[in-house]
Amino acid sequence: MTPEQTSKPQQSGVEALNTLLDAERAALLEGDLESIAEMLPAKEALIEDMNGAPPIDIEAVHALGGKVRRNQLLLDGALEGIRAAVARMSALRELRVGLETYGADGQKHRIAMETDNSVEKRA
Repeated sequence: MTPEQTSKPQQSGVEALNTLLDAERAALLEGDLESIAEMLPAKEALIEDMNGAPPIDIEAVHALGGKVRRNQLLLDGALEGIRAAVARMSALRELRVGLETYGADGQKHRIAMETDNSVEKRA
């Protein structure tokens, strides 16, 4: 087997991972978390295949590393946004129950919110 023949599967793995990382970036920018989850097994398999074979094109591998870091930053930002949304929804849920304030004595006080689910009809 010639060196060119042995490098073809590795090169196609690099190309496949490159394409997958670009698709992952697009999904991250669109907020398509479902697609990202679907891509994960293929991404892990491609990375594992590349780890098992000797690197051929160091520049291509470095470029992939840059894309992985870029996507990780995007993913971290998406997770931060999700956490902020969850915290905000939790705070709004707490407001429905009551409002917490601090009095002049420095103690926390809860003001209960009365919920009236009835509808008033006016003529």
